[in-house]
Amino acid sequence: MDASEFGVRKVMRGSRGHGLGEGKDLLRRLGADQPKAKSGYKMESIVQNGHNKVSTTLKKPEVAVSHLREGIALLLSRWNGLQMAVQNEWGGHDSLQKSHQLVLDIFSWFSQSKGPLYTEDLENLLHESLLLSFNTEIEDGSIEEVAEQLMIMHEEYLNRNHYTKSSA
Repeated sequence: MDASEFGVRKVMRGSRGHGLGEGKDLLRRLGADQPKAKSGYKMESIVQNGHNKVSTTLKKPEVAVSHLREGIALLLSRWNGLQMAVQNEWGGHDSLQKSHQLVLDIFSWFSQSKGPLYTEDLENLLHESLLLSFNTEIEDGSIEEVAEQLMIMHEEYLNRNHYTKSSA
């Protein structure tokens, strides 16, 4: 089975650093160029520990934040296009770390945005991150699906967190 059958292809560039201007501007506008948080957080640990979904009962805001981050990681760990890029090291030998960073970038995008959040902006963040970090273009419609699922997950997080705060 070939990656192109899935609408995923590795993008070849002449030299490292070329063609990044527009992508860096987009990431900067979305806040993804901020200093990256260090984390020992691993996507595999969620799947290996048997966590299949984010819990629906939250007692503390810290738990809710942790569950949102775990949900993002779980969703990305099940995204075939991203996992293909990681497994084939299309982003280099540190592809796994780049996928972990993508989790943190998405979480930061949700938590640091001051205005309304739009699915199209998240789609652009995912597309640009895959292109810049993994030299990968995904054209199978999964970017849009993943962005939509992430937005739903974030909305559920906000609703649960608001409920927890108002009932305290």
